[in-house]
Amino acid sequence: MSKSRVSGWALVLLVLAAILLTLAPVPEVLRALRPFWMALVVVYACLEWPDEFGLGTAFLLGLISDLMSGVVFGEHAFRLVVVAFIMLRFRSRIRFFPMWQQTAAVFALLLNDRIVTWMLRTFTGEFAIDWRYWLAPFVGALLWPWFFLLVSDLTQRRRSKAS
Repeated sequence: MSKSRVSGWALVLLVLAAILLTLAPVPEVLRALRPFWMALVVVYACLEWPDEFGLGTAFLLGLISDLMSGVVFGEHAFRLVVVAFIMLRFRSRIRFFPMWQQTAAVFALLLNDRIVTWMLRTFTGEFAIDWRYWLAPFVGALLWPWFFLLVSDLTQRRRSKAS
């Protein structure tokens, strides 16, 4: 099995896991801590599979996220395209960062995503912000090392089985 075929299946499984984690019920007090799972999937895919993953795929994943969450159609698509563009632009640097610097870069991306969301929702006039809104990027950054290592290990095992 070729590397791109393994990465294709891994991407499908990652997207399904992100959808399930996004739709999983969470108590109201913890809802602000939920990271943007699809953005973590996009960041990982841009780092590991830049040839198979691009802005168009990020846009399609964003449309799927829009349909799941019921926000303005195109909001998640725009957000994920911004994340993918930044990751693909700086991939050659971020890929070889130590894990703590990679985590800091992911935090900056997730914080940038929050700022973009805030701007988009402010333009539509539907958004009141409180301090808990800014907690999700911290949680996403804290989860990144484990997310990265888990997915890398699973894809590596799948690749070695396929050989």
